[in-house]
Amino acid sequence: MMKSALAALSALLTVSALAQTAPPSPRPITPPEPPATVTATRLEPVALEFTADKLARLKVPAGFTIKVVATGLGNARMLHVMPDGGIYLTRRQQGDVWYMKDVNKDGKIEAVERKMVAQNIKAAHGLDVKNNKLYVVGEKTIWVMDMAKDGSLSVPRIFADGFPDAGQHPARTIKWGPDGYLYATFGSTNNDSLTQNPEEATMLRIAPDGKTREIYARGLRHTIGFGWHPVSKVLYGADQGSDWHGDNIPPEEINAIQRGKNYGWPFCYGDKQPDPYVNASNIPGLVSKAQYCAGTQGSLVTYTAHAAAIAMNYYTGTQFPADMRNDAFIAYRGSWNRSEPSGYEIARLVFDAQNKPERIEPFVTGFVYEENGEWKQFGRVAGVATYTDGSLLFTDDQSGVLYRVLYTGGN
Repeated sequence: MMKSALAALSALLTVSALAQTAPPSPRPITPPEPPATVTATRLEPVALEFTADKLARLKVPAGFTIKVVATGLGNARMLHVMPDGGIYLTRRQQGDVWYMKDVNKDGKIEAVERKMVAQNIKAAHGLDVKNNKLYVVGEKTIWVMDMAKDGSLSVPRIFADGFPDAGQHPARTIKWGPDGYLYATFGSTNNDSLTQNPEEATMLRIAPDGKTREIYARGLRHTIGFGWHPVSKVLYGADQGSDWHGDNIPPEEINAIQRGKNYGWPFCYGDKQPDPYVNASNIPGLVSKAQYCAGTQGSLVTYTAHAAAIAMNYYTGTQFPADMRNDAFIAYRGSWNRSEPSGYEIARLVFDAQNKPERIEPFVTGFVYEENGEWKQFGRVAGVATYTDGSLLFTDDQSGVLYRVLYTGGN
């Protein structure tokens, strides 16, 4: 009996040993993809300074008029309009913040009506206001300053820090959400490869005290412009697609951004389309590109590739026609990677009767043009915002110009 038990135990140990040394199940190998050849163009239109005569080149829809509010603003980027008409302006290259106000109501902001109110904020870009405090995001830090009635600011202090390096996409945007949290977008440091820092190519959600944060959404190459629709409260963002993938791939995207979702970059674009020019061997999970893309969020609306959305804000005034209210206006900075330039314009994101994005159409054009076989441009638009009287303001950070679009067709 004892021998039988010992034999059984020995057999069991032998089976266990064999099981432990058995080869592991083969892991799947990423399916091969066919070779892909791309024809890409580097075309930077000749940059010209703005001069008064060029204003006539700009085109706006019937019933609208465009005017120059201010010049000599340097690298004028993002805008925030206060209820009393004061305007905060960030300048990324100069690393500062300015306050401007049309005090004499003549439609212009002269040099005496503007002042620098903060400086030494490296790569100052996105900004927002809450509880009488101005928040500005720089390269790796979000700063907060107390606001005075005359627009002056206190010495900047750190609200949150330790964000990803700037790399290829140093422009960051922040906005306070309806939930009381601060949302911030940080672009990728490269064109079309997975990044080392998990906070790159994401939207982050930051606690009201700035001490904790989460990755709200990922797979967003560079969603600089975003915001909550005034009626539906859905969070939409305008994402920039990768470069060097040809004239028309990938298109620029409008996404409905949801918590915990993946929007596909760098492997997918548009409506979950696999990008043929991205290395599939880097896909997490060793699945095919098509399988990976099927599990991501597709875009709702697309626009011409490489147009480079840099700001998006909703129209909240009443001056424009009623069908434009609660639509979004997008500043498309302009391409450098397309055989015929795209962008260099302010576009309108049209929402339908159910407050869902329907299409994108040009609104202010004419900054880029072809002359004697050569492409030229005299403005790279940046910030866009509704002014207190219901007109639309936008900046050109190349020539340092602030423009204003008014509706006069109904008068």
